[in-house]
Amino acid sequence: MIEIEVVYASVERQLLRAFAVPQGTSVSAALRASGVADMFPELDLGTCAVGIFGKVVADPDQQWVQAGDRLEIYRPLLVDPKEVRRLRAARAAQARQSAQ
Repeated sequence: MIEIEVVYASVERQLLRAFAVPQGTSVSAALRASGVADMFPELDLGTCAVGIFGKVVADPDQQWVQAGDRLEIYRPLLVDPKEVRRLRAARAAQARQSAQ
């Protein structure tokens, strides 16, 4: 058995759960075993992006967990960060023009 952690943060609450899984467990199997889907019914583990220590896992069914891994479940972005920056810059430019 190897020790791993699973982390997830919803809008209302956060979860950090440490537990043991057998060596050779896939990322997706470890997430199912964590019980996080039961604690957050709105969470669809089949479609969520997941990562290990901030690095996205391309295929959770084919990636094996290692001792000490922190599996992270990522929420989808509501707004594209590039679009937010572009809108903020446009508002700042408009405010500068108005002040002149």
